Amino acid sequence: MSRLLFLLLLVAFFGLGGVIGKAYGSLELGLSLALILYAILASTAYFSGSSIVLSIHDAREADPEEHQQLRNVVEEMKIAAGLPMPKVYVMDAQGINAFATGRKPEEATITVTTGLLGRLSREELQGVIAHEMAHVKSRDTLYNVNAVVLVGAIVLLSDLFLRDTFFFRGRGRSGGGGGGRGNVAFLLLGIVLAVLAPLAARLLQMSISRQREYHADAAGAEFTRNPLGLASALEKISREGAEVPGENRGTQHLFIVNPLRTFTADSSALMSTHPPTELRIQRLRAMAGVGG
Repeated sequence: MSRLLFLLLLVAFFGLGGVIGKAYGSLELGLSLALILYAILASTAYFSGSSIVLSIHDAREADPEEHQQLRNVVEEMKIAAGLPMPKVYVMDAQGINAFATGRKPEEATITVTTGLLGRLSREELQGVIAHEMAHVKSRDTLYNVNAVVLVGAIVLLSDLFLRDTFFFRGRGRSGGGGGGRGNVAFLLLGIVLAVLAPLAARLLQMSISRQREYHADAAGAEFTRNPLGLASALEKISREGAEVPGENRGTQHLFIVNPLRTFTADSSALMSTHPPTELRIQRLRAMAGVGG
């Protein structure tokens, strides 16, 4: 399902580019602009995405002595997941949170907050690290980068088109010949798509993120063979908070729990980057054969 949704994002982006191109009288121009824009943004994210995210949140590499237990747990979980050892980072924050980055398992990083280290038990820490390892193993980190790039490209392309349309609408675009009416029709369609496409793209991105969180919960529980460890960690995060430094809407979907918003069972599913935490806990408890 995640692949299908990602494909829909890709189709939406190049479809928007094509319609904008037709509005200017050249389908090829629109598709070329979309391709160039995506190539620039994707290259930047692919080669520098992890370092940018780590910098935004002021993360530092874990000290082998000070963070020995953390590194030991990561070592255990990477063996359970059958993955290379990721780089381990820590960020100073009272909130309990964690995230993984990296375009492939060999370049993965796992980052946790000092609040997490200070307030989670070893079993709870295992559950969180296993969850992040599951993201790495499933290449969710790469999916997330590509989804963010596509959404950003759609927003940027829409914004450029709308600015040009409304600030420079006095210029004639139809040109001579019989193509004028067609261009006007595509111009109107382009405006509609440019307004709606960013919202649709964000909804698709959030849907991808929610699905991957459920999958990582289940896969992480298999690595630890203890679903209750992660369930307990999520309960503690719900009670004590998940806030992190450098809070950023562009990175909120990376975390095990959204640091900017709390999603409950009553939250709008369409606008949620994560599933409701209580539903995640219920699923984990069901995996362990514990009711309620």
